[in-house]
Parts: sequence; C-alpha cells; structure tokens
Amino acid sequence: MEDKVASAMDQAQPSQLRRRLGRADLRAVPEARRALRELLRHWGRPGRSEIAELLTSELVTNALVHTDHDAVLTATVGPRGLRVEVRDFVARRPRLRVPDADDGTHGRGLVLVQSLADAWGVKAHGVGKAVWFELDASAA
Repeated sequence: MEDKVASAMDQAQPSQLRRRLGRADLRAVPEARRALRELLRHWGRPGRSEIAELLTSELVTNALVHTDHDAVLTATVGPRGLRVEVRDFVARRPRLRVPDADDGTHGRGLVLVQSLADAWGVKAHGVGKAVWFELDASAA
C-alpha cells in the first residue's frame, strides 16, 4: 500500500482514505489519526500533517459525540493539498462557539478548525451533513 500512496503522489494524482466510524465509538479518533498519518506520510509537509491530524480528530470527535449515528471520514490528498470531510447523518449544523474558560476543553473544536485550516465549512449531504476542511499544499 505504501508504494501506491507514494507513486500516486509522485504522479500528482489524488490519494484517498475512507473510513466508516462506528456510532459513539471514540476509539475511532486515534485510529483515524493513524490512518491519516499513513496517508500523509509521503506528502512532504510534516507541520501541515500534524495540523491535519489535530483537525481531523476534532471533526471525528464532534461527529461521534454530538450525533447518535455512524460517521464517514474521507481524506483526499492531491496536487492542490488536502481535503478532509467527516459526514454524519444528522442535519443539525454545528455551532461555532466562543470557548468558555469554565468549559474545560469543550467547545474549542470548530474554533481550532477555523483558525488553522485554509478553508472549512459545512454542507448538506443527503440525510445529514459534511463538515470539511482544506490545507493548501503550497502553504508553509
């Protein structure tokens, strides 16, 4: 598999990761990070890869904690950069909240995505929605 990822990136063709995440299974969070790390191993942008892992963790955690359904993670690396999308099956859109000091670590996920991603958003996706972010290949 490593050779396929490397050769696809060398030829500037997209490489993709797709995982179904079980309902409320938070073990999926570190598994998603590991799978993304493997996908990005040959991307050649280690600092951006670390940001991608962090933001992916946030989106996966949100989907599993705030819905009572499965989710689907899709990450695509191409010549322009990385796009990560987490689709869930609940139409309710996430709210960008200003974190409260008394709230511990809750409420910071989308603020991190907003501040670290080059682009991000939420789109309706059949039954449910997809929350996505992009990291440009050309950014430092």
